[in-house]
Amino acid sequence: MSELKCCITSCEKPLDASYWESQYEAKTTGWDLGTIAPPLQTYIDTISDKNCKILIPGCGNSYEAEYLLEQGFTAITVIDIAPTAVAKLKEKFKNNTNIQIILGDFFEHQGKYDVIIEQTFFCALPPSMRQKYVWKMHQLLSEEGILAGLLFNRTFESGPPFGGSKEEYEMLFKGAFDILKMEVCPNSIAPRANSELVFELKKNARVAVRHYDFEGITCSDCMKTITKKLLEIEGIINVSMNTNFDEVLIVSKNEVAIEALQQVISYDEKYLIKKTNQ
Repeated sequence: MSELKCCITSCEKPLDASYWESQYEAKTTGWDLGTIAPPLQTYIDTISDKNCKILIPGCGNSYEAEYLLEQGFTAITVIDIAPTAVAKLKEKFKNNTNIQIILGDFFEHQGKYDVIIEQTFFCALPPSMRQKYVWKMHQLLSEEGILAGLLFNRTFESGPPFGGSKEEYEMLFKGAFDILKMEVCPNSIAPRANSELVFELKKNARVAVRHYDFEGITCSDCMKTITKKLLEIEGIINVSMNTNFDEVLIVSKNEVAIEALQQVISYDEKYLIKKTNQ
């Protein structure tokens, strides 16, 4: 699976715009298949509404968008943080009014989409950002919106890419999305055979999905205790804390007042929870 590696610099450095721009400048884009992934083509072929609003985050060279345009889709938005990738797409599709190409940070993007296609964006994010990913995806999807694509069903010694497991993903998306499909992909490209999950998630519009900053936790045991206490609050369905213990995703039947959350964790004065300022 060596072709998946993309780093030309230490992955201890921030995976920010400068990092990804350096990958495109150096052409160290090992994740790029040069064509649309077969499972994504299969999924796109099931979408009947050619006018539905589709978003592809972390789009890179976006062969998915190219295929969508070839099939007659009319409302495609792609976004990437790397200027080189975006400039190439703008030149490639400069005469096509059915695609909007955005240079920017996905987590600052605003809009509503019927379908969001996941292809090597989730795995490119540091694992500490996965809770924010779920929150933002839920925010960007329409009431009946679908998040679909591929996730790695394996771990890596370092990253990006960063992997995971079906069980981990099910817990991460629990409550915020209804899992329509999450299974080992039957038609991955040969180098990724048996190491990808094809998934389709439907937004659960009946719940509140909120993202918070958290201060004071220093170990996994404390995290487990905090998670347990928050889950005891009436109406809370899922609590997921990130790997740095400084962000937490809460899914609830109705939004829980920040004062109620703070009260539950105030048994230790160093714990502080506050809503993400976005």
